[in-house]
Amino acid sequence: MNERNDKERSMNIAIVGYGKMGHMVEAAAKSLGHAVASTIDTRAEDATVRITEGDGATLADAVRRSGADGVIEFSHPSAAAGNVRALLPLRLPLVVGTTGWKAEEAGIRALAAASGGTAVRSANFSLGVNLFYRIVSEAARIVSAFDEYDCAVWEVHHNQKADSPSGTAMEIAHRILAEDGRKTALVTSAVTRKPEPHELHVSSTRIGSVPGTHTVFFDSGADTIEMTHRARSREGFARGAVHALARLSRALEAGTLKPGALYGAEDIL
Repeated sequence: MNERNDKERSMNIAIVGYGKMGHMVEAAAKSLGHAVASTIDTRAEDATVRITEGDGATLADAVRRSGADGVIEFSHPSAAAGNVRALLPLRLPLVVGTTGWKAEEAGIRALAAASGGTAVRSANFSLGVNLFYRIVSEAARIVSAFDEYDCAVWEVHHNQKADSPSGTAMEIAHRILAEDGRKTALVTSAVTRKPEPHELHVSSTRIGSVPGTHTVFFDSGADTIEMTHRARSREGFARGAVHALARLSRALEAGTLKPGALYGAEDIL
């Protein structure tokens, strides 16, 4: 996300989840002129506040006491939905980078409307990935007119990643489904049979320290079209999340986004 204007007003940011990504978010926030009001985690010994997973009341109280005027959540898929539920009633701008809680989204959207809390959630806040989403959507629309081409998605991440497939891969897959009417079902497990033509296979590899690689294949008998986004580091995800919080805060103040809603990264690009 473009850094222009993100330094206009310094924010006090609370970081929920202080693992590798939380530390990167802290460094990114400080480098962009923001202050870190608090770091909150269930296990990290260097976090300013330690809480028990699932203790939403303590989480909300810790953020409230910190004096933060915005929150970035990068925890764990098992904790994300509960954290978001605890944080929305504070009515602070909230950015959620944790994936793996898609099944809870409808209920959280309803809570946002009822509480007046506002969040931006995305599987990936890097500018490049959000541009890649748009490119994939357009490519899928174009290729869908040619029956010769089949499609698949492959993603690779480091061996410490908790969820599979990645949230970014699933977002890519859903965008393909939205544009290509020939594909109506996702398959994310190993395929040990002949795949059906209407199935879109999303495969995953976990190895080493790969920060994130996502490839979309359009394949025919004559050739293959490959589109790949390859992250060089996770720093871009962290900086993107900080920019997203700054943009969300400004949009709420300006009235270009309404409170009480769950937004996506595309709403603030």
